[in-house]
Amino acid sequence: MQPKDIVAQFIAGINDQRFDDAKALLAADGFEYVGPNMRFLSPDDMLAYQFGMAAIQKDLIIRQLSADGEHVFAILDYRTHFEPIGDVRLAVWFRVRNDKIQTVETFYNAAVVENMLGGNLPSAE
Repeated sequence: MQPKDIVAQFIAGINDQRFDDAKALLAADGFEYVGPNMRFLSPDDMLAYQFGMAAIQKDLIIRQLSADGEHVFAILDYRTHFEPIGDVRLAVWFRVRNDKIQTVETFYNAAVVENMLGGNLPSAE
């Protein structure tokens, strides 16, 4: 399977709240997620955070999905049920190795999410 297809399946799993399916696409060893205000070194920790956000998630729309070898770049609209923030625009850089997502780096306006969560973001390291 191509890296772009693996990432598309991962995004669909998160959108549909099929977290076990999404986890199956993540590397068990050496995984890293880096965002503007949090870092996770295990797929379980990252997905636990995603599970916590599921209550406000309305939709996850892929605006653009591009690949360059093992690197996959996604531009997403994270639509929420939480009126004060509405939609959050995300840019996500994935690195896929051996048919698993090894690294995820997400770029977004962290202030919006911090305000929504009252400044209580996880800092798992």
